[in-house]
This record gives sequence, structure tokens and C-alpha cells, in this order.
Amino acid sequence: MRKASIVSIGNELLSGQTTDTNATYLSDRLLSISIPVVSVYTIGDDKDAIIRAFNLACSEADVVIATGGLGPTDDDLTRQAFAEFLGVELQLQDELLQKIREFFACRDLQMPDKNKIQAYIPAGAEAIANNLGTAPGIMVRVGAVREPPLLIALPGVPSEMKQMFEESVLARLQRFAGGQAVAVRKLKCFGAGESAIAEMLGDMMQRGRNPLINCTVGYGVVTLHIIAAAKDNEKARQMAENDEKSLRNILGKLVYGTGEQTLAEVVGEKLARTNKTLAVAESCTGGTLAKLLTDIPGASRYFMYGWVVYSNRAKVSELGVPADFIDKYGAVSEQVARAMAEEARRKAGTDFAIAITGIAGPAGGSELKPVGLVYVSVDSNSGCETKRYNFSHDRDFIRLRAAQTALNMLRLQLDID
Repeated sequence: MRKASIVSIGNELLSGQTTDTNATYLSDRLLSISIPVVSVYTIGDDKDAIIRAFNLACSEADVVIATGGLGPTDDDLTRQAFAEFLGVELQLQDELLQKIREFFACRDLQMPDKNKIQAYIPAGAEAIANNLGTAPGIMVRVGAVREPPLLIALPGVPSEMKQMFEESVLARLQRFAGGQAVAVRKLKCFGAGESAIAEMLGDMMQRGRNPLINCTVGYGVVTLHIIAAAKDNEKARQMAENDEKSLRNILGKLVYGTGEQTLAEVVGEKLARTNKTLAVAESCTGGTLAKLLTDIPGASRYFMYGWVVYSNRAKVSELGVPADFIDKYGAVSEQVARAMAEEARRKAGTDFAIAITGIAGPAGGSELKPVGLVYVSVDSNSGCETKRYNFSHDRDFIRLRAAQTALNMLRLQLDID
């Protein structure tokens, strides 16, 4: 199976000033032609660091694509690192220099002398045309072994990189892939952490296994990527399908969906399919739960009411939460969460109601009720289920994680019903 590695170059990536969208784009496009990415390196504008990254990437991949560092300024060192890595000199390409001059002339500008460096290409390498800017790309086979890695350098400007990849690189890589087939499936999980799921799966997550199972995490959602490689599409598809069945058997109800499905989407589908309705009452999440639900087209089929009762006064006046509950137990308590859910369902006349109350921080916590403490209640004809959670991280994380957790509680109840 052909594999790829990406080397993203630029101090701005390390400082956080620029988000590396190039690596995401390239990973997706490479996988679409059956070349999965096995590593991504982010490197600053340092020649020695770039060379080390090239060595690492070439040791584990058949295709290495570097982006960034091909500009005309002193901190653009990719071409120099490229040449030193190959053990060759940079050579001036007169045709490239003429194209760069024409680029400026068409705009009634004189080419700065610094741009001349962009016409230098490592000896033996091939230049990749850049129709949007002045920095040509570079492509070359590395080493003298039977099937040496293919090393490619592209500009860091996303618009230039994408056009050059689509026009000059993609078809070459499709041929390089040699007709291998890759099938990809995604399983979405919620209710257990990454390490717990990895422990449950055991040897199935070993590196070098085919299918390869990768794991990504975001706000409590664990996504398992099943990547199967074979000589033909049907075989790859069958391998991925078999692994998906195995994962489902092991993980059970932790699996809530596939592909890009969200918890809100899955819950909405279950509510619509069973003709059930829902209301929500939110305090610390401030409408986050309602937004997740109504982000789904057609949510009006099941989502009826939503209250943001942020203050104690609102909890009492809008939902009828007993004031003595708040005085005795506090607004962040099992009793208040339960009362919010029960009163929301009663007032809305719905089949289900979800209530959330908690402390999102960064202030407002105490030893008994720390920041991140959240109570979630789900009320229905079957009764009211209330759970206590302690979330960490910042305010935004706590609010979104609480809303996701509430959706998952409802999902599990819908599965029982």
C-alpha cells in the first residue's frame, strides 16, 4: 500500500498565527486516490529541521509532500533544504526566471531581485508550474533504490498549492498508486474516552495492521477511522466492512453513528422516526443544546420549545422551579435539574425534555461545586433520569461537552424505547 507523509513548513504555523489547512486538504485528496497519510510534520523555517523532517517522512512513506518555504525572502528555506537533502546544487532555470519576470510585467511591476531565487531548482528535479504566483513547485524521486520515495514541494499559499496539486500532481500520484484500492469507514462514538476505547479494541489498533484503525477526538466524540487497502475495491470494501462489524460488536452502544453524523443528527432522526417531540431548558449552556438540535434541517418536526433560564429568577418565573429548591440545594443541583426538565416537558406538552444546569466557569466554582460541575436531566413518560458530570477544560469546552452529553443521554433512552 502506498503511503504519504506531509511536511508543513513555516514559523507562522508554529506560532499559531496561521492554521494549517493545507495538511487537511492534502490528506483528504490523497485518501481519495487510495494513498493514506501516515504522518504530518509541522516545521519552522529552519533548514536543518526541514532536512530532518524529510528524512523522517521518507523513512515511513512512499510520497512526501512539503508545503511552504518557497517564497523569495531569507526565511524561505525549503528549496535550499531540498537540495541539501538530495546532495545536489541549486541550478538556475532560465525558463522559470523568464516566467517570473513576465508575472510582474503583466502587472506593470518590476521584478525585485530577491524573486530570482525562485527560479533555482535542485539539480535533477522537475519544476511544477505555478499559474497563480511566482513560486514553482519541485518534484523528484529520492535515492537510487528500486522504488524510491517521491518528494514534492508546493507553495504554502492555499490557493496556489491547491491549483498546482490538482493540475500537475494529482494525476501523477494516481498512476504512482498503481491501482491500489483503499476503503474508508468512520464510526462515531460517545460515552467513553479515547484510552478506554483503545483498551477495549486491543490489538485491532496496532500500527501496521491492515485495515488500519486510527482515532481522533473532539468534545467527547471519538471517531474511529477504518482504512483498508487491497488490490481491488470490492476486497477493500469487504475488509473495512468486516472490521466495522467487529468494532460494533466490541463497543456496543458507544457507537452512535457513521461518517460525519453528529449526535444531534442521530437523535433527530430517532425522534422523527418515532414521532416523538422534545423541549429543552438550559442554564449554563446558554442555548448551545437548542442550536445543535436546530442546526439540523427539518428539526421543527420534533423540536418544540427551548428555554434559556440563566438566572435563578428565570428558572422560577419561566419554568416554575420551586424557589425553595434553589435556596436549599442551589441552582446547580440534581433537584433543580430534575425540576427544570419536568416543568419544561409539562409546559411544552412534549414526549421528552432535557434540562442542563452547571458551572461553566472560569469563575463561580467552589470546593463543593467546582467549575465544570454539570447536572443533566432527561424527563419522559418513563420517568426522569438525572446525572452528575464533572467536565474539565475551558468555558466553551464545558458548555459544548455538556450539550453533547445531554444528547447522548436522550439517544440511549430512545434506543430503549
